[in-house]
Amino acid sequence: MRLRPSLVLIAGLMLSGCAYNAELGRDQFAVVDEASLARSGEAAWEQTLRTSKVSKDARMNARVTIVGQRIIEAAGLANRPWDYVVFDNDTPNAFVLPGGHIGVNSGLVRLVDNDDQLAAVLGHEAAHVLGRHAAERYSQQMSTQLVLAIAQAAAGGGSSDGGRAVASLGGAGAQMGFLLPFSRKHELEADRIGVDIMQRAGYRPREAVALWRKMQAQGGSGRPEFASTHPSDATRIQALENYLASQGW
Repeated sequence: MRLRPSLVLIAGLMLSGCAYNAELGRDQFAVVDEASLARSGEAAWEQTLRTSKVSKDARMNARVTIVGQRIIEAAGLANRPWDYVVFDNDTPNAFVLPGGHIGVNSGLVRLVDNDDQLAAVLGHEAAHVLGRHAAERYSQQMSTQLVLAIAQAAAGGGSSDGGRAVASLGGAGAQMGFLLPFSRKHELEADRIGVDIMQRAGYRPREAVALWRKMQAQGGSGRPEFASTHPSDATRIQALENYLASQGW
């Protein structure tokens, strides 16, 4: 059977982009390089600094920097400089950007009971870097869009009923059946690797469970887990409990 050039292209991308990630313990599909991600991260960081209010609380910023540096060193990522910035935002959240940038909202710093819980969040963010999750997510989205574009063209393009159906149902199917579950997988992997990093940094891994119980008590949007990019709090807590028990922590 003769393969179409488009299918050969997809197969080539899948094969060339697969590599074993020892941190994750699985093969990983990533066709974007770290330099490209770092450039994108730099641009996003500059935009965040321009559009978000940076906290002037010196003690809060110092606390995030001290805990953050311990986590980054324990993660083996101290071979480059890192930025740690607290943003004046009541939403309890944190994020990491490729290139060495960690942002923490003031609402999260006020929510945690101790540095161990703060380390749980920063360990989770560092784990995303070790897992190369940004590269994998981007690669999965790119390959999914390519497959859908080819399927839409084969069905008669965007102007036909068939093409519109593929674009609509195919996009929703890819989102619900593939991309969202993959994002949830990333979050659970980052939780697991994050507590490993916490333990190496000298923090108490069990405080990661205490943190998620606090987050669970905060409530949420009520969206069902299957429609969310993140696992439910109950799922995360159970997975962490199981992993901590397996490690004797």
